[in-house]
Amino acid sequence: MQILIYGGTIVNEGHSFEGSLVIEDDKIANIIPGQEIPHGNYDERVDATGCLVLPGVIDDHVHFREPGLTEKADIESESRAAAFGGVTSYFEMPNTVPQTTTVEALEEKFALAAEKSHVNYSFFFGATNDNYPQFSDLDKSRIPGIKLFMGSSTGNMLVDRYGSLLKIFETTAKLGLPLMAHCEDTETINRNMELMRKVYGDDPPVMLHPIIRSEEACYESSALAAQLARTFGTKLHIAHISTARELELLGGNVTGEACIAHLYFSSDDYATKGALIKCNPAIKSKADRQALRDALTAGSIATIGTDHAPHLLSQKQGGSAKAASGMPMVQFSLVTMLELVDAGVLPVERMVALMCHQPANLFQVCERGFLRKGYHADVVIVRKGEPWTVAEDCIQSKCKWSPMLGHTYHWQVAHTFCNGHHIYNKGTFDAHTLGKPIKFSHL
Repeated sequence: MQILIYGGTIVNEGHSFEGSLVIEDDKIANIIPGQEIPHGNYDERVDATGCLVLPGVIDDHVHFREPGLTEKADIESESRAAAFGGVTSYFEMPNTVPQTTTVEALEEKFALAAEKSHVNYSFFFGATNDNYPQFSDLDKSRIPGIKLFMGSSTGNMLVDRYGSLLKIFETTAKLGLPLMAHCEDTETINRNMELMRKVYGDDPPVMLHPIIRSEEACYESSALAAQLARTFGTKLHIAHISTARELELLGGNVTGEACIAHLYFSSDDYATKGALIKCNPAIKSKADRQALRDALTAGSIATIGTDHAPHLLSQKQGGSAKAASGMPMVQFSLVTMLELVDAGVLPVERMVALMCHQPANLFQVCERGFLRKGYHADVVIVRKGEPWTVAEDCIQSKCKWSPMLGHTYHWQVAHTFCNGHHIYNKGTFDAHTLGKPIKFSHL
């Protein structure tokens, strides 16, 4: 099976150039610069004139809810949403039911994904206070790393013993596994919540969420994580950084992720979006958002993820205490970032680095994240054109809502190829296509 993609602008490894791309079976067979269309007998020809041709996005941070929370989402629905959004690979988080904190639970997820995932997949193994001896039993070639919750979050996976933290950082360093940490200080959050409840009652308004889950809560936990990482030489990736101050902690073996919600929204948006944009850590001030945006080009942010976390709309009702935290974003991450490219926040080449190249490099993904000859043919083609508005019927996530509902975009995903399969074609979806398990080469 040979596919020719021609006429587009290829954006890859810091360069944008006109050219053609040849897919043969599941691999990229050739990349040919220039306007001339290559001759040959192709099974399929895709005209990408006026479009950008990019590597498939690698989302290093999603919650697909299966097993155990499938009323909200499942691997089939959310991987379909990913394909519609140009995301061809994802790393899923361990706070499901059961939690992915045993080898058996991890194997169950891989088995489910093999049957249901439309795009490529892997799963973080979750740390608890006492399961670090199991880390050495893991097949490092199959997982991106260990996920650590250093603050209360969905799923009650808080690691709150200092001795356990020492062992987790030490063990992951010895194994050469990345450690991705959710950093918020629980004592600070609880203290802030009690203060707000005294004034506002049991469920303080959602606009107080960034005061309850405050800058201090984020910084204190992130600073401790960075200190431990530097003590042990751990490859620490701080998830969903939300404050300007945390950026000071990054460098060397301590890297940071920015999420779409914190790059796009600010605390001003609670007035119109309410609990729809409630997430942990909280969306904070415009100044914090600007600092995160600046960090995309300054180099301190290493990856852009979504923290895609669907809930039923009924679970998103209420304020800072009662409304569930998290939002579905995987379908709209790429087009949202292209909007920020148009706004001058970052060049498109840098966006591709943050969403494709650097997740692959940071987590040592094998033969994905780049448009290179011999690599897996994960390719997305995006077009800027007529405006379109997000409506409920276009949302693929099982929960059927999005904070982007009603938002008008000019960019759209036209085509998604996953392992050479044309899984998404201008609104047509190949439901029979399944992704592959991602392979890693952790050193």
